[in-house]
Amino acid sequence: MIVLPAIDLKSGEVVRLKQGDFERKTVYSQDPLAVAEDFAAKGAEWLHLVDLDGAAVGESQNYAVIKKIAAATDLKIQTGGGIRKKEDVKRLLDIGVKRAIIGTLAVKDPELLAAMIRKFGAESILVSIDARDGKVATSGWLEASEKNMLDFAREMEALGVKYILYTDISRDGMLKGPDFTGLRKLKAETELKIIASGGISSNQDLYDLAAEDFYGAITGQAIYQSKVDLEEVLKKLGENNA
Repeated sequence: MIVLPAIDLKSGEVVRLKQGDFERKTVYSQDPLAVAEDFAAKGAEWLHLVDLDGAAVGESQNYAVIKKIAAATDLKIQTGGGIRKKEDVKRLLDIGVKRAIIGTLAVKDPELLAAMIRKFGAESILVSIDARDGKVATSGWLEASEKNMLDFAREMEALGVKYILYTDISRDGMLKGPDFTGLRKLKAETELKIIASGGISSNQDLYDLAAEDFYGAITGQAIYQSKVDLEEVLKKLGENNA
């Protein structure tokens, strides 16, 4: 299982939100590059990078920071927040980003998502399924939809999506443990490669996800609060973090 330490960007700073609430943020660093370099020094191969400002307004707001991290490190970056057009995806891939994360667009314009997959390939696209009470949320979690999480996942698979990121918003930043119930449903009902996010609170949570053969897991808050020892986790999971 790949482990992806997370950096959430707001106004150029590294922050974490509780349950996706922009009013409940904690600033952890004013130097995102230094945080990324620290993750790499601890053995991380991947980085989960989210432009929170971009997610809220529908257009990238921290592109310069993302470009700087991509240029200065060898980390494989998956990033999202405000990606609405093919040009947005191309601009990210051109600076070395490995996967563009599509969230709101996947709900509101699945035909455009399918066109992106045809143009850039399924390896370059990751669809984010952010769920609250079993329903998909969009626009930086500010809007709720009536789409059932599992039905939506099946729709994405039918479009050619290969990778999904599943977040239970109620758990995000709360250190309550991952939503194994939702994750297992997705795994049982689809062939998608699933990255778990939200609620990870310990090394053991990551080991438990790896034991159930999930493709990946994202952890942010738990690292910043020293509840997850990133270096130890990466050493234990070893070559599975490839």
